[in-house]
Amino acid sequence: MGAEKARQAVNVAAPAATTPAAAKTIALGRPALPEEIAAWNIDVRADGEGLPPGKGSVKEGEELFLQNCAQCHGEFGEGAGRWPVLAGGRGTLKSERPEKTIGSFWPYASTVYDYVHRAMPFGSNLSLSPDQTYAIVAYLLNLNDLVAEDYVLSKENFPKVDLPNEANFYDDDRETSEKAFWKKNPCMKDCSGEVHVTARAQILNVTPDGDPPKGNLE
Repeated sequence: MGAEKARQAVNVAAPAATTPAAAKTIALGRPALPEEIAAWNIDVRADGEGLPPGKGSVKEGEELFLQNCAQCHGEFGEGAGRWPVLAGGRGTLKSERPEKTIGSFWPYASTVYDYVHRAMPFGSNLSLSPDQTYAIVAYLLNLNDLVAEDYVLSKENFPKVDLPNEANFYDDDRETSEKAFWKKNPCMKDCSGEVHVTARAQILNVTPDGDPPKGNLE
């Protein structure tokens, strides 16, 4: 038996060599076609990179907005019901009831175009053409007193549109500004005392009244 085991051991495959084996090709799928990549690559950067050719006027945008957007956002971007407000709110960000609109909060016009093109109208996203999207964005800029009524927004003049709150956005600096608070062994037990509600959401009525629920909330 000892001789037989020794013979079998000689025939056992040796471990893989230290050099990596050649990568195997997995025969699944196919390379994406240019038109398929273009259909997904629709994001727009802050500097206007990614914008398609096209243009649209404030006047055209008003008609399109009334047809596609006013039902939720109001005729003048004031918001209908609980749908988001898109216009106004300048100077309210430090108030008790800030209104985060295109004119008061958003940093770049590219965000407006990208979101309208990608996600609007609600329930029928990606149905707007580039020209229609330019027009709606132009109308929204006009509602926020950022462009004149005869303004025509296009790929060429898009980067020249500055929103009022742009300077108040900055890069995430937590790796430097908060590094002093990082601990190798963070507190995981009895880290704070009893929790109390110190403020309540207004208008939306989302803060529950009454005693907190009992039992394990995990």
